[in-house]
Amino acid sequence: MTDLLLRSAQVTGRDAPVDVAVDDGRITWIGDRFPGAARRVVDCAGDAVIPGLIEPHLHLDKALLDAEKPNPDGTLAGAVAVTGELKRGFTHESVRRRAGQVLEQAVTHGTTVIRAQPDVDTIVGLLGVEVMLELRATHADLVDLQVVAFPQEGILQRPGTEDLLVEALRAGADVVGGCSYMEPTVEECRAHVDRVFALAERFGVPVDIHADLADDTSDPRFALAGHIADRTRAHGMAGRVTVGHVTSLASLGADARKRAIADLADAGVAVVVLPATDMHLGGRSDDGNVRRGIAPVRDLLDAGVRTGLSSNNVRNGFTPFGNADVLDIALFLAQTAHLGRPDDLADLVRMATEDAAAIVGIGDRYGLHVGADADLVVLAAPTATDALLDRAHRRVVIKRGRIVATTEHTRRLHRAADGHR
Repeated sequence: MTDLLLRSAQVTGRDAPVDVAVDDGRITWIGDRFPGAARRVVDCAGDAVIPGLIEPHLHLDKALLDAEKPNPDGTLAGAVAVTGELKRGFTHESVRRRAGQVLEQAVTHGTTVIRAQPDVDTIVGLLGVEVMLELRATHADLVDLQVVAFPQEGILQRPGTEDLLVEALRAGADVVGGCSYMEPTVEECRAHVDRVFALAERFGVPVDIHADLADDTSDPRFALAGHIADRTRAHGMAGRVTVGHVTSLASLGADARKRAIADLADAGVAVVVLPATDMHLGGRSDDGNVRRGIAPVRDLLDAGVRTGLSSNNVRNGFTPFGNADVLDIALFLAQTAHLGRPDDLADLVRMATEDAAAIVGIGDRYGLHVGADADLVVLAAPTATDALLDRAHRRVVIKRGRIVATTEHTRRLHRAADGHR
């Protein structure tokens, strides 16, 4: 007897609904009619089933800070300043409460993997990393949580931060992060990137850098994508480096943009687009024809750059919106990045699933095929693109073969303690 059976599920690439059987946390059958019995059956009734959604870039430690103090002017500098002020009052309990609330909200929206980006700096120390490592353990039945040691305040301009990054990686952080534009000079920004790659090589971990968050490249600190690509090649890290934001790419002329994107593709650097934040912070100095910079998604995809999308921040100085629903972010990206064709919508779903899985390094065990981990979402729609357009709720969320959330008119998490293993 199989553990779980999804009856009459619509799966991408199949002309008619199929049954999906799950045993011991993995998919064991996809076919017209499962011949055996199951301990638990979910009747999908022709609704779509997709692999679990992924948030490859989420600042859980800074979520929901707008309730304490909002960004006074809506700028990037204002967000950094107000967040730095609030971080001085962080406690283990306050970070865990806010982060846990958003993490569980993400699960009810179908997210099964999160790459979290807690700050590591001389203001907050390792508090955010410690809380994320704790949540990684206590919520492992709901979601896989990757932890990035992220130097939000810079490295060189904040002596002691590099030592804290080392401590974070020794404590169990999965990824070393960077914020290359936070140093005062372009030379120090390049040195920041170099030190991040040196730490990645030392600890054998991937790299995830906030590459820029600017309207254009007039300040050379916001034009380091090429340097990151060079370092990726030099360290032999193709497929293990991600950059977030890279909004300044949108400001380049066609030829320059094509060259910059081709460089990222050649080096094997992935891009995660963060439209909610970038639309909110961008163009603040413009007094006419205000720029709304988002990385050029269609150009990235066409050039073969692995591209994902994510919420980034939820209701804080960087992004005063959001509910940790990555499909909502995908729809917003469709509306703001000229991605309205049927093929575009399918690409957006893929960016939130298969492409994001490759970015966070789980592509070998992820997906909707026999042998894959049974991280699955039943959508209240006949196709994934219908769900995107309709903002359809997630009927059932499954993590490693166990139902962890159901959503009809209300949401309920099902923890392991409920006895539904």
